[in-house]
Amino acid sequence: MRASARRSAASLPEALRIAMAAHLQGMTDHATLPGGGLFAQAWAMLRPPAVDALYGLLGTRAFTARGLWLNLGYWRDARSIEEACPALALLVGQAAAIGPEDDVVDVGFGFADQDMLWARQFAPRRITGLNVTPLHVRLGRARVRRAGLADRIDLREGSATAMPLPDACCDVVTALECAFHFDTRAGFLAEAFRVLRPGGRIVLADIIPAAAAGGALRRRWQRASWRALARALAIPAANADARDGYAARFGAAGFAAPEIRSIGADVFPGFHHALREDAAFFARLPGSARLAYRPLLRFEAGDVYAGLDYVLASARKPQA
Repeated sequence: MRASARRSAASLPEALRIAMAAHLQGMTDHATLPGGGLFAQAWAMLRPPAVDALYGLLGTRAFTARGLWLNLGYWRDARSIEEACPALALLVGQAAAIGPEDDVVDVGFGFADQDMLWARQFAPRRITGLNVTPLHVRLGRARVRRAGLADRIDLREGSATAMPLPDACCDVVTALECAFHFDTRAGFLAEAFRVLRPGGRIVLADIIPAAAAGGALRRRWQRASWRALARALAIPAANADARDGYAARFGAAGFAAPEIRSIGADVFPGFHHALREDAAFFARLPGSARLAYRPLLRFEAGDVYAGLDYVLASARKPQA
C-alpha cells in the first residue's frame, strides 16, 4: 500500500462506496429518477435499490463510444475500453466453447452486445437472453432486429433464479459480470443446472471477495473495500463466498469439475488506468459519477479494488 494510501485509509472505504454507487446509479444524466433529481440520486447512493431498479437507472449511457457495453473489460491485450469490453465477452465465449451445435442461455445480457458478438463469432444455433430490466430487453430486441439477428437471438424478461425455460433446454449457460447480483448466486446455479442438458457447460465472469493477504492493516483494508463496493454494487451478503466457498457452490448445485481462475490483474488495473488516462472515457460518465470517482484516481487499482477478485469460472453438468 502506498504511503499516501495509508494516510487516507480511513476515508477510502466511504469514498469507494459513494463513487461506485454514483458510477452505477447515476450513469445517465437525463434519467427521470423517482423522488426528483439530485435528492433521489443521493438517496440511492445511501440506500442502493434492488438490482432491477439499479439497472433501470442506468438509462442508455455506456462505457464505450461504439455499442452499449457496460463491463469492466479484459485488458491483457486491450489498449482502450472499446477493445476491452468485447475482449471480455470473447473470453467468456471461448471458455464456454460456444459452437454451431449449441443452444446458449445468456443471463443478464445487458444491451445484447455480447450476444450479437457471439452470434457472429461463434455461430451458435440459438441464444436465449434473460434479463430483469425491461429497458434492456426492449432496447436489446430492437438492436438485435436492426442487426438482422432476430432469428438467432431471443431476448426475454426473466429472473436468473427462476428462469422461464424448460428443463434440459440448452448446452451453455453464461453470465457475464452479473452473477454477483443474483439473489442468490446459489439459486442461479441450481437453475442453470436444471436448464442445461447433460454434458452442458456454465461459464461466469464474476466478482468475489479477494483472498486475505498481507498484514493486519492490509486485511482490514480488504474487508472495508469489499463491504463498501459490495454495498454499492448491490451484492447480497449470501454471495460473499471467497474462492473455496465459491467453488463449493458449483458442487452443491450438481456441477462437476469447477475451475475458478482469477483474472483480476487483467481487469481492475486496466479499467482504473483507463479512467485516469482516457479523457473521452471518463467524460462519458455522468457528472455525478465523475465527481465521485475522481478522488479515487490518486489511489492505485490494487488499493481501490483490494477487497475484490475477478474470476472466470466454469463447470460442467455430468453426462449421467
